[in-house]
Amino acid sequence: MTTLVFGHKAPDTDSTGSPLIWEWFLNHTGIEAKAALLGAPNTEAAFVAKRWGFDLPDVIDDVEDDQKCVIVDTNNPAELPANINNADVLAIIDHHKLAGGLETKNPINITIRPLACTATIMHEMMGDKAADMPEGVKGLMLSCILSDTLAFRSPTTTSMDKELAETLAADLKIDLEAYASEMFEAKSDVSAFSDAELLRMDSKEYGVDGKKFRVSVLETTAPKIILDRQKSIMETMPKVAKEDGVDEVLLFVVDILNEEATMFIPNDVVKSVAEKSFDAIVEGDSVVLPGIMSRKKQIIPNLKA
Repeated sequence: MTTLVFGHKAPDTDSTGSPLIWEWFLNHTGIEAKAALLGAPNTEAAFVAKRWGFDLPDVIDDVEDDQKCVIVDTNNPAELPANINNADVLAIIDHHKLAGGLETKNPINITIRPLACTATIMHEMMGDKAADMPEGVKGLMLSCILSDTLAFRSPTTTSMDKELAETLAADLKIDLEAYASEMFEAKSDVSAFSDAELLRMDSKEYGVDGKKFRVSVLETTAPKIILDRQKSIMETMPKVAKEDGVDEVLLFVVDILNEEATMFIPNDVVKSVAEKSFDAIVEGDSVVLPGIMSRKKQIIPNLKA
């Protein structure tokens, strides 16, 4: 049976590129594998796949009973197929905190390391076989690292992530800053997406103090494009919350170049969350949070309902 490799719902670059990287590695080591996606990838991920000569993996809605699979870039059941506990999960490769709730049929290999990017972990796990990576796989790996570290601006960045990215860029004869700018420009092009699609594009569900939030992050080098749509986006936030079965949608527009986030404040509940979580003084329908860049390291750990 072919082993499926997939990441989380609302796939970003790491959750699109890492399945393709691990598909190559498993096939290279004699295990038949195929990458898959749990939804349409964002514009940056689509750009990266095309740039390095890959077709986007097929989108799957669920997994069959006993389907062999490897989970990457998440371990949270809320971000995985509904039937995941009946699949045959073989391994988890991730860089997020343990969420709990996954059940497996057998003991499995779990590799979770405090690095900025799943692809960095994969490179380490490959050992000597990493030297066999073709140019396209190296390009995917570099792209995943640049995306997850925001070109080393994110506080999640480690020396291992940065050193690997620099090595890959040298191998590929790529100018890091120029290529990162291309990626971020692709990510910033959100004109074709509806407000609801924007709110779900790069979002994850989290329970905090008895409340369930959809935490949406839009990383961009052109924040004005999103800020100009603030009124209609805020009108859509309660609709998305109701449809998705969460109490509130929390939206953070991350300005990559100025290294700050703007949090939309559609109601008093979200205002209270902002003030309690970030020691912010909220006046009006948004608040700027200087230095806030990472959902994993700065937003989620600080959330208070």
